[in-house]
Amino acid sequence: MIEHITGQSALFPDLLRRPVVVKFDQRHGSSDGGAILLKACDERLGLSERLAACLADARQPGKVEHSICDLVRQRLYGIACGYADCNDAARLAEDPMQKLMLGRDPVKGAALASQPTLSRFENAPRRADLYRMGEALAECVIERHRQRLGRRVRRITIDLDPTDDPTHGGQQLTFFNGHYDTWCYLPMAGFVSFNEEPEQYLFCYVLRAGNAPARQGAIGILDRMIERVRAAFPKARILVRLDGGFAAPALLSFLEEVNVDYIIGMAENKVLKRRARRLMGKARRLSRRRGKTANIFGQTRYAAKSWKEHKRRVLIKAEVVRLEGRAPKDNARFVVTNLKASPRHLYKKVYCDRGEVENRIKELHHGLEIDRTSCTSFLANQLRVLLTAAAYVLMQELRLSAHGGRCARAQVSTLRERLIKLGVWVERSVRRIVLHLPDAFAYRKDWLRIARSVGAVPA
Repeated sequence: MIEHITGQSALFPDLLRRPVVVKFDQRHGSSDGGAILLKACDERLGLSERLAACLADARQPGKVEHSICDLVRQRLYGIACGYADCNDAARLAEDPMQKLMLGRDPVKGAALASQPTLSRFENAPRRADLYRMGEALAECVIERHRQRLGRRVRRITIDLDPTDDPTHGGQQLTFFNGHYDTWCYLPMAGFVSFNEEPEQYLFCYVLRAGNAPARQGAIGILDRMIERVRAAFPKARILVRLDGGFAAPALLSFLEEVNVDYIIGMAENKVLKRRARRLMGKARRLSRRRGKTANIFGQTRYAAKSWKEHKRRVLIKAEVVRLEGRAPKDNARFVVTNLKASPRHLYKKVYCDRGEVENRIKELHHGLEIDRTSCTSFLANQLRVLLTAAAYVLMQELRLSAHGGRCARAQVSTLRERLIKLGVWVERSVRRIVLHLPDAFAYRKDWLRIARSVGAVPA
C-alpha cells in the first residue's frame, strides 16, 4: 500500500506554511501540449505519409490494430518529443496528446501501439523499403524548399560528413574504429543549404559499418541528390563541399563530369608539403614578428599519381599556431577546388563554413539521440536513424516557422523545452477539442506566431 501511494503522490510537509501534496491523477493531461505544432509541420510537409508509403505491410489484415502510417507517426512524434526508446510506449499509450497527433480521440480513443508492436515494426522493413524511405526524405526536403524559395535560388551547397555512432552490444556490422577509438557505426549525414542562408537542411542519414572509409557511398548519394536538385532548381549553381578523406580520383572525376563546383579537403603528402615550404617559412617569420598565430594562403597546380592526366587547383593554408605555454606548431592545410576566387576567400569564407554542419550533427546526437542504435539488426537500426532524421526535419521546419522570433536559431533541445514541453489539460466535446495551456507561459507570443505560420487562425 505504501509503495502504491508513493508511486501516485508526494507530500512536502514543511516547504510552505501548509503541507503541499502532489498527485499524479490528471487523467486528461499531458506534458506535450505544444506538440500539436509538430503535427502541423508534418501535415505541411506530408512527411510521415510519404515515409509510410515506402513500407510494405506483410501482416495479416484481420489482425492489424495499428496501421503502418500510425506506427511511423507514433515513433516520429515520440522521437521529436524526446522519447527515443520504444520502451517509452508503455507509459505513453494513453497520453491524450500522443493519441491526438495520430488522429485519435484524445480521451476515448484507442491506446497507442505497445513496445513489442513497435519493436516488430522496426525489425520488419527490408533493404528496399529503407532505400525508398531515404529517397522520400530527400524528395520531401527538396520539394518544401522549392515551394518556399521558387526561383530565388542562385547557389545550392551540398555537405556530406561522416560521424561516429558508438555501439555497446552485439549489433550487426559494428566494428572497432581506430580513429574514434571505439566500437561503432560510421553513418553519413547529408545537408543542403540555399544561397546565403545559415541553416543546413538534413536530407539523408545513412548508417554504415564501423570500418567504412569516409567516402564510401558518397558518389551514390551525390548523384541522386544533384539530379533532384537540378530538376527542382534548374538555374541554380551547385557547390559540393566535403572534408578530408573524400578527395579520391573517382569522386573528383564524377563531380567534374556532372559539372558542379567543389571544394574538398585533402590530406597532406610529401609533394604538397614541399610545395608549401616557402609559404610556411613566411608564416613562421610573420608569427615571430607578431607574437601570435599567423597564416598565409597560396595555391598550386597538383596532380597525384592517380590523376596524372589532370592537374587540379590546390589551395594552401600555411599556418603557425602559437598557444600560451607551448612551442609554435606548423599547421599546413590543403584543399582541392575548381572555384576561381582568391585562396584566402575560398578557404576562410567558403570551405571553413562547412564547420557549421558539426552543429547540426551535435543536434542530432544530443537533441534527438540519433545514436540510439541498440537493435541487433542493422536494418532495424537504419530504420531508427531514418525516423530520427525525419524528426529532425520536422524540428527544422519548426525553427523555420519561428523566423523573426526568439526561437529562430534555437537548438532542438531548446525548441522542445520552449515550445513542446507544455503542461496541457485536454477538453473534448461533441463539436471540438480544446487544449488548455498555461496562461503564464513565457513563450506564448512565439508559440502563437509559429502556430499561425503552420496554418492556425485566430480562434
